[in-house]
Amino acid sequence: MGRMNEGVFVRADAPIRALIVDDCEDDTYLVRVELARRGMVLDYRRVDCALDMAAALAAEEWDIVLSDHDMPGFDALAALDVLKRSGQDIPFLIHSGQISDRQAVSAMYEGVDDFIAKGDYERLVPVIERELRGARARRAVRHADTRIQQLAFFDGLLSLPNHHLFCSKVGDAIRESRERGRPPCGAVLVVDLDRFMRVNASFGYEAGNELLRQIGQRLREGLGAEIVLARLGGDEFGIFLPGATDRSGVEMLARWIVRSFDQPLMKDRVELFLTASVGIAMIPGDGEDVLDLLMNAETAIGQVKRAGGNGLRFYERTMNAASAERLALESDLRHAVERGELLLEYQPVISARHLGAVGAEALVRWQHPRLGRMAPDRFIPMADETGLITEIGAWVLGEATRQARRWLDAGHERMRISVNVSAVQFAQPRLLEVVADALRDSALPPASLVLEITESSLMSDVESAVGMLRALKNMGVQVAIDDFGTGYSSLSYLKRLPIDIVKIDKSFVRDLCHDAEDAAIVRAIIALASNLRLSTIAEGVETVEQADLLCEAGCDFLQGFHFGRPVAVENFVLRPPMR
Repeated sequence: MGRMNEGVFVRADAPIRALIVDDCEDDTYLVRVELARRGMVLDYRRVDCALDMAAALAAEEWDIVLSDHDMPGFDALAALDVLKRSGQDIPFLIHSGQISDRQAVSAMYEGVDDFIAKGDYERLVPVIERELRGARARRAVRHADTRIQQLAFFDGLLSLPNHHLFCSKVGDAIRESRERGRPPCGAVLVVDLDRFMRVNASFGYEAGNELLRQIGQRLREGLGAEIVLARLGGDEFGIFLPGATDRSGVEMLARWIVRSFDQPLMKDRVELFLTASVGIAMIPGDGEDVLDLLMNAETAIGQVKRAGGNGLRFYERTMNAASAERLALESDLRHAVERGELLLEYQPVISARHLGAVGAEALVRWQHPRLGRMAPDRFIPMADETGLITEIGAWVLGEATRQARRWLDAGHERMRISVNVSAVQFAQPRLLEVVADALRDSALPPASLVLEITESSLMSDVESAVGMLRALKNMGVQVAIDDFGTGYSSLSYLKRLPIDIVKIDKSFVRDLCHDAEDAAIVRAIIALASNLRLSTIAEGVETVEQADLLCEAGCDFLQGFHFGRPVAVENFVLRPPMR
């Protein structure tokens, strides 16, 4: 496209780039001199045939074309045709003494912008200025149109097609196949980043945006040019494979997408690892409407998420029933707190030294009006996914700390209350505020509160975890690693984490009396924790033999059905010391 000068048109330091079509070098030189005398400086090139003119248009940018009309083997209309074929918007003026008024009018109907007789420089200057102004205005309009198109159809952060354009491309492909009398085919993939909100919570939204840019670039470089990649919104990407019919080929691509996250992302020279869940809907089997296809791919993603993420699933029709039930359950959960449907049960924590109760773990239950009593594994993952865990977690902390305060007021001075903190809660800086509010409102001493955090939550981002743990410790709260031994951490990490308690997972306690390997692992954990001056709690203790072996190994506290099942507070009995 022809270049336009952005400032004042007639400036000595900004010559007008003019392509002059004329067979006479003397006439061309005269034009430059006469215009310069009138304050209009030209930087020009002369051509006199179609080939040279086309080459000049392709090689350089021009502000205006001045063309003689009658030249040997070439004329103004032929020159205009060369300009049209180039596709450039450059003002075209005929400057000739060999053209009749009738020919000039006819030429303007063909697209010539104006005609000026040769030698009429007093008119030529204002016409050039007028045409340059018009060209600049048209350029501004085109720029505005392009910007509007960019805003309407492309994501502002990644410059990828947005949700609207993605839907248009998929819909157009389906419609084109039908018009050609062929059944539509293809695949729609939705890629959703797992637990991405933790990045924003830990490092801020700009860091999250930078990681999204890296992910978009990685996907764009790995996908073929015929594949449509879009950002559907937030941390979700859409991929369209037009013409795809082979499920195995689609699955291979989806597995590449999942594996592409094995490579770290970089944030301030720190390696961060993310995972992704991929849902796949095939055309036409899973739908021929783009919104249905996206919805079905999202449904498949939900299945992947509930299995822990970091995987892929094809949509199946049987998923819809489960999805509808889940949506209804999610709607009910949104009102569970305000309707008073949540309740706490308490399981005693026993001292291995005297076998008396020294604490209790608060376990949330949901008394659903239609489905009855629901254990946390039925609704806490859903609460994590939907963000409802923030409200539920605050309610649990408030209720548990108030009950612990009642026990203290009743004379049970050594009682501690343990509360589970989910990975989503732990990743939110607001957790500190929620804990502080619960302690203040209940007047519970911070040392009487134990927050239990799963090993996997801590190990997913150790540096951020250390910062949050230190902040909690500075408040005086005690911290326990829950389900220790089931994650992927090294025991050496215990030295780095500012914690107080290690909870040995029940999977090791279950076969403690019959499996020498489990017994050795339990003893090693207890010995390491003791060397690091950490307390140990064994959970899942169900028999007296397990309790005896744990006591002999030096475990500090015991928890399990042998000492008491989780019960409502009115049925909770504070077990007195037995030795």
